[in-house]
Amino acid sequence: MNKDTLHTISQRTGYSVSTISRVLSGKGRQFRISERTIELITKEAEACNYIPDQIARGLKMKKTSTIGLTVPAIDNPFFANLASGLIAHLKKYGYNILLADTMEDERNEKDALMSFVARKVDGIVTVPVSSSPDLLERIAKSVPVVLIDRYFENTDLPYVCSDNYSGSFAATKYLIGKGYRRIHAIQGVLTSMPNKERVRGFLDAVASHADSGVTGTVSGNSFSLENGISETLRIMSGNDRPDAIFAFSTTILLGVISTLRRMSLSIPDDIAIISFDDNLFFDYMNPPITRVAQPVAEIGQLASDILLKMIDGSLERGEVCQMQIPPKLVHGESC
Repeated sequence: MNKDTLHTISQRTGYSVSTISRVLSGKGRQFRISERTIELITKEAEACNYIPDQIARGLKMKKTSTIGLTVPAIDNPFFANLASGLIAHLKKYGYNILLADTMEDERNEKDALMSFVARKVDGIVTVPVSSSPDLLERIAKSVPVVLIDRYFENTDLPYVCSDNYSGSFAATKYLIGKGYRRIHAIQGVLTSMPNKERVRGFLDAVASHADSGVTGTVSGNSFSLENGISETLRIMSGNDRPDAIFAFSTTILLGVISTLRRMSLSIPDDIAIISFDDNLFFDYMNPPITRVAQPVAEIGQLASDILLKMIDGSLERGEVCQMQIPPKLVHGESC
């Protein structure tokens, strides 16, 4: 650090060196320093061209003020929103984010995680794509790790995600309550926990109404536009068409809708649609889409808070750090 510059700012503003240091390291809000004080100190630092030496600070404090974040597909609106909210929250506490798109590939995930470790990040938030927690559990012995959106069974790793089972169950029950009897679900990545839980919720809801003639089928293999297109084309080209489609993600949904329009099929007159995931543009579509809205902002903030507690050592022994947050059904006109 340039002590002369810090002392100069202290003399000019009347604030202590420690207060100025906290503000300029991005931790003003963490120490409950007022917005007016933060603004005044920041402007004075800019006026005297003060540039903090992050590398020197990191070596001294054994911290890099850097968090590693992996997502499976940044072009998926859900993961883009999740990453955006999480990054914004962590930046309030002075952290920079290294973002890696693993593209649903375990090798890419391993490369990203090992790169984070080599760069000595202070913590890692990850949407895991691997089938096993082994690597993450090994890393977690030296670097705080929090899982987000996806998790593993039988692991002590902390995680925050939606209650995918209850969301899928409620959406399917809603379709059944509206009178639909032949429902087809287009699923995402088969090995991901959210997909497994959505399939389980869907099938359990169908089974609970089997006596009423309700049937449910599942197909597909990725949370992608292409999967939505190919599966919709296949099931709607057969003789036994469903009367409702449940898309397990926004990207799948867009593939479903584009295919139905090419086939000149009307929603919901010819076939009903419901989706998992929410997006602002759903309300502006024709018709507005009924969907299961995940609490993205809450998930990101909770995961961030857990990671920050792990980093500063304030996480209490035995504190519950595995959370599933209930989603909610948002009514549109697509079913």
